Amino acid sequence: MQQTAQDIAAILDLAEKRNKKRKVVEAVTFGLFKSAAGVCGLGLAIILGFLLYNGLPAITWEFLSQQPRNSMTEGGILPCIVGTFLLAISSMVVALPLGVASAIYLNEYARPGKLLRVIRIGINNLAGVPSVVFGLFGLGLFVTVMQLGVSIAAGALTLGALTLPVVIGTTEEAMRSVPDTYREASLGLGATKWQTIYRVVLPAALPGILTGSILSLSRAAGETAAIMFTAAVFSTPDMPQSIFDDVMALPYHIYVLATAGTNIEQTRPLQYGTALVLIALVLGMNLVAIFLRARLQRKLSK
Repeated sequence: MQQTAQDIAAILDLAEKRNKKRKVVEAVTFGLFKSAAGVCGLGLAIILGFLLYNGLPAITWEFLSQQPRNSMTEGGILPCIVGTFLLAISSMVVALPLGVASAIYLNEYARPGKLLRVIRIGINNLAGVPSVVFGLFGLGLFVTVMQLGVSIAAGALTLGALTLPVVIGTTEEAMRSVPDTYREASLGLGATKWQTIYRVVLPAALPGILTGSILSLSRAAGETAAIMFTAAVFSTPDMPQSIFDDVMALPYHIYVLATAGTNIEQTRPLQYGTALVLIALVLGMNLVAIFLRARLQRKLSK
């Protein structure tokens, strides 16, 4: 009996030591995660503070509502705002239907095997390709071969190809997270496979799909290399009248003012102001998309 009690005490002591060790490891791990999040948040706050300090004095009604004048040293950036908005929205018009359709095929119809693995590896590789490569691709195919010229259409197709891997990946993950019981119940009630996907799987995966769309929209609005060959120009006297017109865009406008302008130092406040407007525009589009996603989630939960 005494030996048994000693064994039990030793086991309990060992368990307590392991529990303490696990708590220490857990505390250290979460501390590292919190530190990483804090560093990222601090970096973001420093960047935003720097842009606000240097760019806020340039934000006036004239700056937001007029066209650039006098070699970009006066006037405003209204054509750049309109051009960036058109390119971002039109790229989503291109990427979202193709991305969702591709994800439906990959997740619901494609048979597991070597071909499917190759396709997914290709999609993952495309997500890591530099944007300048997509810009050259758009220049060669959409601008030259398809003869769209430097236009909104060519830029939207290029940005659509750029954001397509993100849309496919997030949509597929959202559809994969839908429980199989949903599909089985729908099929058991006599629905076809397409009716199950359209009426059951896609509505359940919609919040995740919108999350991917938000990420893609942010990337499309902030791209420079992909549009400098296909859609954006240094200056244009008129607003775009069709998808075959060229446009000014905020990212390219910042690049021009900072590197290729004739009065770089004189336009420095305008550079910071344009960057601040770009961040605000992207944030505004994201907030609208997040609001729509939250509204759809509330409807689905009822």
